[in-house]
Amino acid sequence: MNVKILKIKENVLVDAKISDSKLIKVNLPSVADGWRFNFNKHSKKKGFETYVLVCEETSEKIEGCLIFEMKEKIEPYMAYVEIAPHNQGTVKEYDNVAGCLIAYACRLSFVKGEGDFEGYLAFDVFEEHEEDEIKLMAVYSTKYNAFKFGDTSMIIPPVGGQKLIDEFLNE
Repeated sequence: MNVKILKIKENVLVDAKISDSKLIKVNLPSVADGWRFNFNKHSKKKGFETYVLVCEETSEKIEGCLIFEMKEKIEPYMAYVEIAPHNQGTVKEYDNVAGCLIAYACRLSFVKGEGDFEGYLAFDVFEEHEEDEIKLMAVYSTKYNAFKFGDTSMIIPPVGGQKLIDEFLNE
């Protein structure tokens, strides 16, 4: 799927693509590469679908990664999402990477979700320190239309998911 991400240095939207990792020739990132999650390892788990976001001009460099799962074959679940280390903090190369990946997971929740789960995207927020968990949940709530469900679970409902799809996936 074609998307646009913001190239910070030039303040311009550039072409990018979200692809199934099996369809393109890239090495999935891991902790050894400075990433928080080992996408290379997790992508091999049964039922996990791994997607990468790459910029058209540097298609060998992963800007962000997503692992999507269908729990019990009916419930859409965002198992892992992470933006590349070079897109984090105050000196980042690209913005809107997380928004595009989360919106893509929301799109998958409409396509693959069944019955009462159609359009709902569930995920969990786990951080080492509780205050970091609270901060991250606040970001998901304000920026990505998610609401807290239980201690660590969050859900993006269909209306919120559609807003993200419209903002990040539809040109």
